[in-house]
Amino acid sequence: MESKKTKVTKTAKKKNSLYYEGVGRRKSASCRVRLHIGTKAIIVGENTVARGEIYVNGKPVKEYFTGDVNAVLCRKPFSITNSQDRFSVTAHIIGGGNRAQLGAFTLAVSKALLKVDDSYRGLLKPYGLLTTDSRVRERRKAGLAQSARKEKQSPKR
Repeated sequence: MESKKTKVTKTAKKKNSLYYEGVGRRKSASCRVRLHIGTKAIIVGENTVARGEIYVNGKPVKEYFTGDVNAVLCRKPFSITNSQDRFSVTAHIIGGGNRAQLGAFTLAVSKALLKVDDSYRGLLKPYGLLTTDSRVRERRKAGLAQSARKEKQSPKR
């Protein structure tokens, strides 16, 4: 008996609003940011994101990146381009530590803002917000001690 294989097709979801997407990476952290345009609130998990609000991994940005310095750095691309309350922002970040995730977030937001208006490049470039920090942890080499560069101690006698 031959079994019939049915082909499953995926249907595209209708998008409620237009959004611009940007991807940023730093060390082992990777961030995808969506800048939603429109008057409607965006539903993220159980939360609704209104204009001017930023949600990272389903949490408000103040809960995810705690501290006053981090709050200023998160909103720096928006304050430079005078677009604080223009978008509702959702972000998904994986990997890395707190500072690496923050660097990936600001780079992703800056790249997404460039897609909105290319004239923002002249404003963001002097602050270094479009520069990718490509530094990554050096791998451990075989035959060496427990770190990347430390050599084993040689016997003296």
